[in-house]
Amino acid sequence: MEIEIKFRVSFENIRRKIEGLGAKFVGEEVQEDLYFDLPSKQLLRIRKIVNLNEVILGYKQIKDERNEEFDEIEVKVEDFEKIRVILKRLGFTEDVWVRKHRFVYKLGDITFELNKVEGLGDFLDIEVIAEDVQEAKRRIWEVANMLGLREEDVEPRLYQEMLREISCCG
Repeated sequence: MEIEIKFRVSFENIRRKIEGLGAKFVGEEVQEDLYFDLPSKQLLRIRKIVNLNEVILGYKQIKDERNEEFDEIEVKVEDFEKIRVILKRLGFTEDVWVRKHRFVYKLGDITFELNKVEGLGDFLDIEVIAEDVQEAKRRIWEVANMLGLREEDVEPRLYQEMLREISCCG
């Protein structure tokens, strides 16, 4: 199970703090995610990692109300456009694009994904893969507190929800 809590952050400030914890820089990704319209609590996306020339088809089932607990399946595919056509021919409707510049850090089994999201701003996802959800959340909050993050900094909405709100009402 993927346990992940998303925070609104100041990019450079939080980057320094993550590095100050001793987290190791793993890599940088320029991601373009195309989400398809699915019923609530399910996500289907094709992710193009532009700078690494990778394409990943992903499905997530959201297991909680705050969008923190996910059952996720991902598979690398070769061709973004072909998988896009296959999904459309199967009846899936394109929903929203999420474009982000991601910087990934690791500290033990904790992953920090520091994102500059086009049109939305800066966010930090702190993630642990674990079966014990409560223990994973405890560990996430332990490190979040060390970074100076608080409950008010949590952003429970998905990126595509925020982008949809902007396009419909902004």
